Amino acid sequence: MKTFNVPAHYRSPLISAIKHKRKANDKLKKDFSPTILSIGSVDIILARHFGFCYGVENAIEIAFRAIDENPDKRIFLLSEMIHNPSVNADLVARGVRFVMDTSGRMLMSWDELTNSDIVIVPAFGTTVEMEALLRNKGIEPATYETTCPFVEKVWNRAEKIGKEGYTIVVHGKPKHEETRATFSHSNVHTPTVVVKDMHEAQILAQYITRQKPAEEFYQQFKGQYSEGFDVLNDLQRIGVVNQTTMLASETQGIADFLKHTILEYYPQDIETAHFAENRDTLCYATNDNQTAVQGMLEETADFAIVIGGYNSSNTSHLVELCEEKLPTYFIKDEFCLINEKLISHFDWRNHAEEITADFIPSKAKLKIMITSGASCPDALVERIVHRLAELTGNQEYIPRLIDEWT
Repeated sequence: MKTFNVPAHYRSPLISAIKHKRKANDKLKKDFSPTILSIGSVDIILARHFGFCYGVENAIEIAFRAIDENPDKRIFLLSEMIHNPSVNADLVARGVRFVMDTSGRMLMSWDELTNSDIVIVPAFGTTVEMEALLRNKGIEPATYETTCPFVEKVWNRAEKIGKEGYTIVVHGKPKHEETRATFSHSNVHTPTVVVKDMHEAQILAQYITRQKPAEEFYQQFKGQYSEGFDVLNDLQRIGVVNQTTMLASETQGIADFLKHTILEYYPQDIETAHFAENRDTLCYATNDNQTAVQGMLEETADFAIVIGGYNSSNTSHLVELCEEKLPTYFIKDEFCLINEKLISHFDWRNHAEEITADFIPSKAKLKIMITSGASCPDALVERIVHRLAELTGNQEYIPRLIDEWT
């Protein structure tokens, strides 16, 4: 796989050494067991796969190259390039400005942009409409486009299915930048509707089978269907794609459920007539990270720490998986580990930060699980390992750990 040129301060000699050693011993990526780091009285149980993915490193390289190649120009990002606060802060420190926030709300006047400006398209991609607006300004969005190739793969799959006469059902968070972009690109070719979870898929099934009045659909799925969507006609033939950072098991469950619904409602036809068979469009990194968490959870531990931006979809799903087994703390950086008693963490369900006391249990031997989202730098993971060693009185063992792995 291609090696990217990203700023050195995102790298970690320790984490890189661990990843390289695991990769050398498992070239086919069949071993999802965690790595155990013994640091005095603490065992860190580190997930097999975590951190920067192909798409994120590609985006970071392009963004910093845009800055270096255009020292005399104004540089803008359509919205957050990735969902990591430290990376976005670094870009701002280099003079980059954001056009919109992650929800699509304008942070500046569109009229401020000129054809001499550089506009970077984020890793989530952008809508067809936004691409047209930029081109009308004389700005070519493809010049510094950081759209993840795996997101573009979903767009291509939706286009293919759409041209075969199927309506696209997108499993994703309706307000997420990637889902908005996928919806827009799909909508060019075929009617499209977004479902955020199994509950909404079950409601959609009631419209497929005409158990619910068609007119109710337009209010129930307001803002989640394409213009001119015809409930009675457009739900007869469907195909499912997803936001690449969703839970793999949930996407598969939704696709299986909708396929079963379709086949029961149209029993006289062969199954491909009304449901487009499609391989899961989850990205490889999301799938690897989720599988690695499942492998990590086969071990026992006192609690888990998941590191990433609080608006990161793929990270929140790692938290969701961990929470099923043990106390889990979703943190953004080492400063969330306030002291040996207090931890600041994010409740992804209620979208609120909170502080928990006595998060480190009093026992002779601690076991702590750690993983991180796809937009989290390895250097940040290492800093958190160091901070945990410090809080538990084991910092003297860090040099030995580094010598062992590097």
